Amino acid sequence: METVTLQPIYHNQQPCIGIYFSNQPTLNKILKSITGSRFTKTYKCWYVLLNKVNYTAIIKAFNGVCKIDNLLLRKYLIENKITTTTAATQKTTIATATPSTKPLKQPSVKTVTVNKVIAIAAVNAHILPAISQQLILKAYSPSTIKTYLNEMSQLLQTVGKTNADSLTPALLKRYFIFCFTTLKLTENTLHSRINALKFYYEQVLGREKFFWEIPRPKKAILLPKLLNEDEIRRLFNALTNKKHKAMLFTAYSAGLRVSEIVNLKIEHIDSKRMQIFIERAKGKKDRYVNLSPVLLDILRNYFKSYKPAPRIYLFESEQTSAAYPTRTVQQIFTNAKLKAGIKKEVGVHSLRHSFATHLLDKGTDIKYIKDLLGHFDIRTTERYLHVSKQQLINIVSPFDDLWNKEQIDW
Repeated sequence: METVTLQPIYHNQQPCIGIYFSNQPTLNKILKSITGSRFTKTYKCWYVLLNKVNYTAIIKAFNGVCKIDNLLLRKYLIENKITTTTAATQKTTIATATPSTKPLKQPSVKTVTVNKVIAIAAVNAHILPAISQQLILKAYSPSTIKTYLNEMSQLLQTVGKTNADSLTPALLKRYFIFCFTTLKLTENTLHSRINALKFYYEQVLGREKFFWEIPRPKKAILLPKLLNEDEIRRLFNALTNKKHKAMLFTAYSAGLRVSEIVNLKIEHIDSKRMQIFIERAKGKKDRYVNLSPVLLDILRNYFKSYKPAPRIYLFESEQTSAAYPTRTVQQIFTNAKLKAGIKKEVGVHSLRHSFATHLLDKGTDIKYIKDLLGHFDIRTTERYLHVSKQQLINIVSPFDDLWNKEQIDW
């Protein structure tokens, strides 16, 4: 008889019950019948919120169909003194990935082994709630909070039952070496992990200059990926839905991030001053961008003709009447790119990069572009100088000089 294993996981900042079993159509069908059950690609399992109602529903659904192994779930609840009645309302620390069965104090990083999902040890159960509370008090963005909690949980899963508060900079150095050499994390991901751990040890535990002797990996210098004007034309012409066209037109016309597109409200379009108000964008920074007269006509036409008409957000979901999900906009871009036959590996953010670069090509001062993009530092905007052809187009290759002087044979 098939065995279904119930394990505690921490998903979307909430304690949940992870439901693990070998992929079988019958069990999948049963899971779909449980209200609130979903599949997470992150942890490769079905899950529901951790509470008594959901636990009872799982037991009832699988009764007589398969064996249920809830040992790890019960162990976690007992160790942390949680009942299934109150667990759903608590921000409790639960691991969700593959922890090491050996602590970091082993003589070599290579000795670290990986097993199946288990709960974070009770000795470290206080850490995620503590870091979450501090991040909220400091008003960090939801995306940053989610990232920091995820990165911290990876460490807790690796150290197992070792008290993470007692880790020294030397052990953390070895952990980061393990992340880079064994887990093959990119430089950017490793920076995020270091930032999360630095926040906990210095901001939560109050350890002064705890990370001063831990070097940071050098980031790769990546140029912005963009589309040329012909590719932009093909991309837009591949769209047929007016709402989808209006969204991507707005992104390119004003150089907006995808999060800024979906959070645009009707009231943010100021046709008298010909400006678009971008509210609390990245870094909690408000700004104004120019409203193109052409874009204004397009938006007016979209607003009048699209049913149901948006009420609050400029681009509302028809199902929820809330802001459009960013993933949906990304998928709209991907579909249009494929239809247009564009082979470049670019996402919807490339419209913002293209906006900045094309402005530079047309001679716009980089200081104005910095303000339009909402960059804090001019050095961020200066990346576009490397991809703009405004200055490069006038540079003649020395090879051309030699060829034109007929000093090279062919």
